[in-house]
Amino acid sequence: MSETDQGKPQHKPQPLLQRELNAALTDTVRGDVEFDATARALTTMDASNYRRVPLGVVAPRDADDVAATLSACADLAVPVVARGAGTSIAGQATGTGVVLDFTRHMNRVLSVDADTRTAVVQPGVVLDRLQEASAPYGLRFGPDPSTHSRCTLGGMIGNNSCGSHSVAWGTTADNVSELSVLTARGDRLRPGPGWAGAPDGLRALVEAELKTLRTGFPALPRRISGYALDALLPERGADVARLLCGSEGTLGILTEAVVRLVQAPRARALAVLAYPDESAAAEAAAGLLPHGPLTVEGMAADLVPPDADLPRGGAWLFVETGGDTQAQARARAEAIARAADVTDSLVVTDPAAQRTLWRIREDASGTATRMPDGTEAWPGWEDCAVPPARLGAYLRDFRGLLASHGLRGAPYGHFGDGCIHVRIDFDLLTPAGVGRFRRFSEELAELVVSHGGSLSGEHGDGQARAELLPKMYGPEAVALFERVKDLWDPAGLLNPGMLVRPHRLDENLRFAVLPREPVDVEFGYPADGGDFSAAVRRCVGVAKCRTESAPGSSAMCPSFRVTGEEEHSTRGRARLLHEMLAGEVITDGWRSTEVRDALDLCLSCKGCRSDCPVGVDMATYKAEFLHHHYEGRSRPAAHYAMGWLPLWLRLVGRTRTARPVNFLASVRPLAALAKRLGGIAPEREIPRVAGETFSRWWARDGGARTGPVEPPTDSAAPRRVLLWPDTFTEHLSPSVGRAAVRVLEAAGLDVTPVTADGRPSSRGPGPGVCCGLTYVSTGQLDRARTVMRRTLDLMDPLLDPASACGPPPVVVLEPSCAAALRTDLPEVLPGDPRARRLAAAVVTFAEALERHAPHWTPPRLDRPVVGQTHCHQHAVLGDAADRRLREAAGLTGALAGGCCGLAGNFGFEKGHYEVSTACAEEQLLPAIREAPENAVLLADGFSCRTQLHQTARTQAHHLAEILAEALPTSDN
Repeated sequence: MSETDQGKPQHKPQPLLQRELNAALTDTVRGDVEFDATARALTTMDASNYRRVPLGVVAPRDADDVAATLSACADLAVPVVARGAGTSIAGQATGTGVVLDFTRHMNRVLSVDADTRTAVVQPGVVLDRLQEASAPYGLRFGPDPSTHSRCTLGGMIGNNSCGSHSVAWGTTADNVSELSVLTARGDRLRPGPGWAGAPDGLRALVEAELKTLRTGFPALPRRISGYALDALLPERGADVARLLCGSEGTLGILTEAVVRLVQAPRARALAVLAYPDESAAAEAAAGLLPHGPLTVEGMAADLVPPDADLPRGGAWLFVETGGDTQAQARARAEAIARAADVTDSLVVTDPAAQRTLWRIREDASGTATRMPDGTEAWPGWEDCAVPPARLGAYLRDFRGLLASHGLRGAPYGHFGDGCIHVRIDFDLLTPAGVGRFRRFSEELAELVVSHGGSLSGEHGDGQARAELLPKMYGPEAVALFERVKDLWDPAGLLNPGMLVRPHRLDENLRFAVLPREPVDVEFGYPADGGDFSAAVRRCVGVAKCRTESAPGSSAMCPSFRVTGEEEHSTRGRARLLHEMLAGEVITDGWRSTEVRDALDLCLSCKGCRSDCPVGVDMATYKAEFLHHHYEGRSRPAAHYAMGWLPLWLRLVGRTRTARPVNFLASVRPLAALAKRLGGIAPEREIPRVAGETFSRWWARDGGARTGPVEPPTDSAAPRRVLLWPDTFTEHLSPSVGRAAVRVLEAAGLDVTPVTADGRPSSRGPGPGVCCGLTYVSTGQLDRARTVMRRTLDLMDPLLDPASACGPPPVVVLEPSCAAALRTDLPEVLPGDPRARRLAAAVVTFAEALERHAPHWTPPRLDRPVVGQTHCHQHAVLGDAADRRLREAAGLTGALAGGCCGLAGNFGFEKGHYEVSTACAEEQLLPAIREAPENAVLLADGFSCRTQLHQTARTQAHHLAEILAEALPTSDN
């Protein structure tokens, strides 16, 4: 380790140092001490461009554990880095020594005092937990970064975070009353106003430098860069706690904080103001501040989804107002909209509609990591701030500087405070690109300073900007920073390389360790140019997957919400895959047990595919990994028992042995033996196989069920639809298929179930079509490819694009199978055009009715509905058509979000039962228990219905069954 990293030379070999330190910490720390490869790999990165490999990780239980850690590290000259949620974007939450993880144990709100409007918190508490604890008193913590669902108060204090409401309630430093801090030497201090908690010598140092402090610190609402030494001026109360805010853990380690709370407005309104472009919006922002808004946030069209319901324009300001009543809040918002010179405007008071609009802004931190053409974009200049009145001019100059370097970025952020976020398409993979990154950074720093700005306006300097602080403050102030650091931390052990004596901004880049040549993989990764490394690089550490509860319909990441462990989050798994490719911490590549174990609790729910703002697709990465991990060797029994499920069920169907199979499964000792041999959780029941498959029902009764099909009223709509015989509908839930046929024909569609030759068959589908889902989810990609090619051979003649009406739609009733055909099929067979044709033809049950029988009116049920949207439908297919169909049928209420926890083979596998049922307990089971007596139980997925049957002892139904039951009997 270098002298820069350690504070003084360290000559011991790393393995010896690790052993000594591990032993010392294990003897003195009651919390978790982890020096294994998994723990280290999970903390090599934060949300920045930088990477450092720590010696180990400590999760302290209390301040005494922190003191013991600091003592042991001081004895061995090992640096210490405090870490919250790891969402810092400047590199300050990574280090080469010991990482202190406060999120596991020191994560509580200790008290809320409504009279003094204060709260006492531990550093690892998530901001949303503080907001929840304060809400019953009508209070809240003012600063609220877009990462509020996972960022911690310790991290916010370390970075002096701000958020969208800073125009009303200020930065974190403005809302901190007192801190409890441990220094590297073990001193326990209580920093606060009036020199409280100041270490020896600090006051004398400051009083000798009053001129520098009064003249060398720009007056900005968002000056976060450097140490806030001007907070120690006598006219500012000599507030030592304020100095610690934004010090990035370089002066002391926070163990507790007293924070101030603000009165939350009883009602809010949101004015969305449209402008021709971002410069016009930026120039207008400062003029809105006299109206007293709670927020003035800005973003341009390049970060807004095309289907966003925003007023017409090229850029928007999101201006929030508050009031004691909704009418008062609305009146204030409307007054601002009238006063603003806008092309269009919209005032929203409905809380749900406001949340939808705010989600666009909050997701920008992830959305901005990709250019519209898919090019990667990176932080580094994420949050410069200038005086609000200069923002428009600064943005024009900033755009010009980007263009001069051939770079692109999409600015957005806190326009009311003059603070701009942007991710830029730097090439950080090649020496030439890194060189341009450095040159641009140096020139941008000079541009920001020329506008009277701060290099950091929210997220801190870290490694990204600390090297450039002399451009902002000058050498005299930077030398003063170094003297202050030495006074607090003489040995330089607290987060070395940050703020003072910094690392270079172009070293320790996290991309340098990744392979330069493409990795040989099975999936096509079309969104990443076929490059698995690029797919893994998608995870930039935004950590939306680390939320402790699923907001709204979100499905990501169910296993993390159950375990609370980083390795079971999407980000954690992506980090392990990154380190697997790097080969430094995780050294055995695809054979890695660390990656295998982390992926073991991935449900392959695909929630991250839609809910992760950067589109990480862990279900695909898991299938890829399992394929390579088990290549050429035996697999877990569950991969054969459930991965080959279509084969086993087809065999039962062909031999007509459903009745004896069901009988044997009902004999407890035989069922226990079968589950043990098949790697199935002993707590699970083996589902019953249908006595008659859907195909046999069709062959027996297909032509006699109904009279002639009435032609659709819309002659342009295709009359013929193909019904896909998915494994679950065919063999386990044929009632769903029968109901779907009845409803589709009642809607005027001519239904043809698909069999091996595309025609009804009394023999059933034989080896016929299969989406390959179970083979993909267990990583048996060679077999999946074989199955999918056979499917395409059989389906292609039925999808003739040259037919008069074009290829018929393929209705798939099981959401997981529809998702597999839409996405997995073309990604496993990227070079086969037939795969894209079949994927394009796939429609869900509701989509088939909406698109191809638009004038059909479903029967009215007028009952509440409860259940869950299948996670694959949520992530891949979307459920807009389903919601509209339910509404037309009078099924009222929203379905639960999250994941049922069974997730295909996952919940059946041995060792997964507890996690599986805990996932169901998050949203689904409580919703069922709280449902009205007359509620309809809806679950389109076989897994969801099975989970409900086996955990709640209740029977849910597919939407097709519910509608078929309500059809008039004359349709029979």
